[in-house]
Amino acid sequence: MWGEAQQALSCLLEGESEKALEPPQDQVVIFQMLATFYIKYVQIFRHLENAYDQIVHPQKRILIRQVLDAVMGRILELKNEMVELEFSEFHYFDDILQDLKLSPEQLDIPIPKYFLKEKMEVLREREKILARILANAGLETLNLKLPLKVMSLEEAVKLIQISERARQGRLRAVFMKQIYHQHVREKQTRLRVEKITDVGSAAVQIQKLWRSFHQSRTAAKEKEDEMVFLGMDPSPHIQGFNNTLLNAQKVKFLRYEVQEKHEEEYQEALVTIKTNLKMLEGPDIRENLQDQIRHWFIECRNITGTFPDYPKEEEGGSAIIFSERTPQQVCIHSSLQNEEEERWKMAPSLFIPAIEEGNSKYEDESWNFLQDYDPEMIKEEKRKELESEIRVQVDELMRQELKNLKLAVDREKEVPRKAKKKKEKKRGKKGKRGKKEKDLTPDRTLDSLYKELVEEGLLIRPLKVQLSEYIGEFCYLGTTLRHIAIEPMPSLSDVRQLITLYGILPLGSQTVHEKAPLVKTLLLVGPSGVGKKMLVHAICTETGANLFNLSSTNIAGKYPGKTGLQMMIHMVMKVARLLQPSVVWIGETEKTFYKKIPKVEKEMEPRRLKKQLPKIIKLMKPEDRILIVGTTKRPFEADIKPLCKVYQKIIMIPRPDYASRFVLWKQVIEQAGGNITKSLNISCLSKITDGFTQGQIVQVIKSILTDRRIRLQKQKALTAVEFITSLARMDPVYKEEEESFKVS
Repeated sequence: MWGEAQQALSCLLEGESEKALEPPQDQVVIFQMLATFYIKYVQIFRHLENAYDQIVHPQKRILIRQVLDAVMGRILELKNEMVELEFSEFHYFDDILQDLKLSPEQLDIPIPKYFLKEKMEVLREREKILARILANAGLETLNLKLPLKVMSLEEAVKLIQISERARQGRLRAVFMKQIYHQHVREKQTRLRVEKITDVGSAAVQIQKLWRSFHQSRTAAKEKEDEMVFLGMDPSPHIQGFNNTLLNAQKVKFLRYEVQEKHEEEYQEALVTIKTNLKMLEGPDIRENLQDQIRHWFIECRNITGTFPDYPKEEEGGSAIIFSERTPQQVCIHSSLQNEEEERWKMAPSLFIPAIEEGNSKYEDESWNFLQDYDPEMIKEEKRKELESEIRVQVDELMRQELKNLKLAVDREKEVPRKAKKKKEKKRGKKGKRGKKEKDLTPDRTLDSLYKELVEEGLLIRPLKVQLSEYIGEFCYLGTTLRHIAIEPMPSLSDVRQLITLYGILPLGSQTVHEKAPLVKTLLLVGPSGVGKKMLVHAICTETGANLFNLSSTNIAGKYPGKTGLQMMIHMVMKVARLLQPSVVWIGETEKTFYKKIPKVEKEMEPRRLKKQLPKIIKLMKPEDRILIVGTTKRPFEADIKPLCKVYQKIIMIPRPDYASRFVLWKQVIEQAGGNITKSLNISCLSKITDGFTQGQIVQVIKSILTDRRIRLQKQKALTAVEFITSLARMDPVYKEEEESFKVS
């Protein structure tokens, strides 16, 4: 797997270097090139992620991790290039996938397992602390209470009538059942009295019934086998498949144990090998360095006639003596930088050097069956570390030796340069200093701040939701529709991919967050029920991030006044930085940017954060793994200009299309315990729910598939008619409402 990824990576790097020399200028050709690179990097990313999760060799894992993070960053760079080229967050690759003979599932970006695996203990400890604080404050029981639905008098009377009629119906059914059993007993009594006179006719009747039953059962079995063969029905032999999955899980966990064991041995070897090198090779390294520096002293005096000035420690000390380049080498590239500025050129990548470095270090080590660490590689690495440490000590000695040589040979004395120091100080004053955030809580511990935020309800427990649970299908006709000048509606699969790219990958990897195109804020827009809150919780679940709730309804009445607001924001951002990654969620964010505050909401002060948000975003640095996520179902009520200034990326989440609804109905019914049979027409349900959101569909399924209905499936299979009554009580998202999101 790793070998395949390395081969594909080598070919891709060659292709990128060729295109960089002669970049195309036609926009369609440029997009095709970027999209092809993007898809190929995604394939490599999938292979590397699996390899990093399963390989047990500790040094290989370090190398794969370096390339894995670099490939992640390169994917984000290419995505940014495509967005700037097309001025759209959504792209359609159906034609390219067809050319590359890939399935849409292979375009899904996996979430690296190491995001959670490497900090599992920290997350468990944090979960215990959060649960203890909530329990002590009495907030755990409050959060578990379900919201009560307000019911009118007419609805209450109707509910009582339905309940009473059902009770009477049950009594009537019991009475009719008793009458039926009585008739059956009387009939059986009469049959016992009558004796069968013709044995032949009885045998013919039995044969007729048996052959009819046997033939119908055979025909049904043949039809079922045909549908399984055509791939239109799942195979009934699920038990063997489950056993295979269980065995695969056992092997995976066994590899995890071997990984931990090898990592412990590797960490111990780092210490012991360095100690041995220091004892055995340390004196030789010291002598060699001193000889080299003395030789440099003599060479400089022979050329210039005087001894040189020893490089300062800030400049690197003696390390820069043997690494300097000539002025000609420095200026070779400068003459080529201004050529062809007007032509399109791909932005320089910060990740390709790391990919090339990792790719060059790949070696086929299939002979190493145990996959233990390589001591020679550790020695090579630790020699460099040891040389750097010894070099600092040698520099102190050689500075003094150079000073003595100057006094003895050239009769020079070291003159302190006070004037220069003053000038340097003055220059430092002239330079502009960036604004530093003042610490308003210097005397408080992190635990006390964390506890206060939890008790105030600003730091909440995210729901355990995987991004894969956000069900959606790929858009198969995106490119075709664009060719006939129709802009296709983005699919839920595209939304899921954007959440992975802009939210999960940067928060999960520090390297990617620091070097990749920085996304500080994200806005999720869509009608009620499309899964905006679910996606926020999924980002936190997949990255192990803290979730801060700064919605206007949640902060109403808390930390009043200007100083209170500043203190609240300071505490949230301080804890978010110290316990990163963190997600700051602003629900119903249109209220923060109201054009005009409704009279009912004036006391809540919904626009408290309007002026503070730009300041917060300005203070966020690349090393701060913090993401501000806003959600809104009514963006047209907000002042669009400040809203768009605050939110860097705006993702429109549409109602599900037919393909997504079909998959959603099928998967949610099966997850709820329902059985998909021929009696249940999923296609029909998918068609009649056009305009309904995912939340409404899930709500309908849960209301129908009660425990009693699940138990009765063997006697009475599910049908599409059962779900229609619940659907009729709901209002779908009409086309006019969906169009209003596009205009806004």
